[in-house]
Amino acid sequence: MEDDAPVIYGLEFQARALTPQTAETDAIRFLVGTQSLKYDNQIHIIDFDDENNIINKNVLLHQAGEIWHISASPADKGVLATCYNKTTDGKVVTCAAVWRMPAELEPGGHESPEDAASPAHALELLCHLGPAAHGSTACVAWEPAGDGKRVISLADNHILLWDLQESSSQAVLASSASLEGKGQLKFTTGRWSPHHNCTQVATANDTAVRGWDTRTMSQIYCIESAHGQLVRDLDFNPNKQYYLASCGDDCRVKFWDTRNVTEPVKTLEEHSHWVWGVRYNHSHDQLVLTGSSDSRVILSNMVSISSEPFGHLVDDDDLSEQEERCQGGDLGPRPGPAPLHCFPRDAGRRAGNLADCSHGFTILAGSQEPPQDSVIATYEEHEDSVYAVDWSSADPWLFASLSYDGRLVINRVPRALKYHILL
Repeated sequence: MEDDAPVIYGLEFQARALTPQTAETDAIRFLVGTQSLKYDNQIHIIDFDDENNIINKNVLLHQAGEIWHISASPADKGVLATCYNKTTDGKVVTCAAVWRMPAELEPGGHESPEDAASPAHALELLCHLGPAAHGSTACVAWEPAGDGKRVISLADNHILLWDLQESSSQAVLASSASLEGKGQLKFTTGRWSPHHNCTQVATANDTAVRGWDTRTMSQIYCIESAHGQLVRDLDFNPNKQYYLASCGDDCRVKFWDTRNVTEPVKTLEEHSHWVWGVRYNHSHDQLVLTGSSDSRVILSNMVSISSEPFGHLVDDDDLSEQEERCQGGDLGPRPGPAPLHCFPRDAGRRAGNLADCSHGFTILAGSQEPPQDSVIATYEEHEDSVYAVDWSSADPWLFASLSYDGRLVINRVPRALKYHILL
């Protein structure tokens, strides 16, 4: 099988909730939550064997209801949070709870995708995040660099900061804030910034994006009309503390500098329907992933607004040293394999910052001409709306996408681009 070929896994039920197992940095693992009105819902633990290109899975029962959002603890591999539908007094409310996976789910004890006869394990309920009085919960976000003890939930027009105590078995409301204004204001999504000592959270309601200081629960910035229609998702640049990406029903993806929110820094218009998800690569922030209900996943190279807008620059001293190592003088090209800093002369020639060496290979050289933003690849393995996209927390070159028909697709960044970024 080709290294860049997609790997597809089919769930029995419809699904729209996807997250990497954030605390797992060795194994490539994703969690997928299902949406079934008739049967018990499930959380599929998907392990991807990168060497053999195969998927292993475990199934957990989530009997509380259909799952609309799922997020994993950044500190404890066994803990996760879900937002799920529950019917109370004839009214459907979206609740949030924190769960623990069974201890017997040890690495290596997986079923194969074809083995449907094995019994599913049950999740252990640790605590509920708030009474239903707060309203329907849109999402739960964990403090990114924390010990898994602080989470934020967005319920209707309330932003609620919780402290998880007693091994996450008790949730104490630490502070809260509410959206004020005309009409029925409701949060649609939120994201906790990994910067500023994890004291900032961004939220979306209708067409607006707002920033909050978690120490005072006060608003610190507001982008009133961030999109022409509903904002669906947000993500912070992991390497540039003021940069935020948003996407929405106007088919656009926008990039913002939160210090000046009058205009977006950049806008992408590659999708033809609502954009449901946007994710920065955790290590290489020029790589941006988007998923849409046009059934496509698009990987973009947003290098001009990344932390390395000129690519990976090589110091003059390093370059001289490389040239000396590569130079064979009058003896012609040296025999043997090329050093690691070299790659084939026709690879990446368009980057404009390459110099020849005597191996018949090229080396990176500093250039004042920045690479151009572009679409790297469009992935069309889905046949239904793509509701979620996310990067693996263990492998920065691998990502997953989930469509409503229960199809999970695992893809890789093209190898040529990977080597171009690394070298």
